[in-house]
Amino acid sequence: MNDPKPAQVLEKPPLSGQRIRDLRRRAGLTLQALSDQAGISVGFLSQVERDKGTPSLGTLAQLASALGVSIEYFIATPRANDSITRGQERERFAIADSSLQYERLSTDLPGGTLTSLMIHIPVGYSSELTKHAGEELIVLLEGTVRQTLGDSAFVLNAGDTLHFMGDTPHSFANIGDVPVRMVWTGTSPRLIGQKRTPLARG
Repeated sequence: MNDPKPAQVLEKPPLSGQRIRDLRRRAGLTLQALSDQAGISVGFLSQVERDKGTPSLGTLAQLASALGVSIEYFIATPRANDSITRGQERERFAIADSSLQYERLSTDLPGGTLTSLMIHIPVGYSSELTKHAGEELIVLLEGTVRQTLGDSAFVLNAGDTLHFMGDTPHSFANIGDVPVRMVWTGTSPRLIGQKRTPLARG
């Protein structure tokens, strides 16, 4: 059996808090203004800017959108060359020192609106509360997750799914004793990022 490929951990400065702070100041935004636009707390944003906190992919996408840049400004995810991704060939990646690992399942289809990721969640991990535009569907493949959605909380086990609108405040936590594998699919433009325009050939 082949060993799984190690996570591709992105080095700083791609996710340096200084870059987020510089963009915020360049845009003339206070901490409060950016936190309001991104839908996160001022305290957590301050921690991110001081490299004391690591945002999830969703929160990072919210910050990118509020700052008027693509999420690719902060991270560079592996891209498939066609519409098929092979389970043994997908590279895992992580955001800075976060313990979450991701595999990109969706590809860059012209006019496509879906983003899909395989998320690997270690035992004991709890995400921050977040909200954003777009529709989300999660499918739990392995493990046990407690998912909060507004004022409700659900325990999801392998085989369970949850479909919801991302503008409802939500968070998740691995409450089991084994790592979680979860497929996340969404239509959020903040997670899709800006489309790249191919260079014209001369």
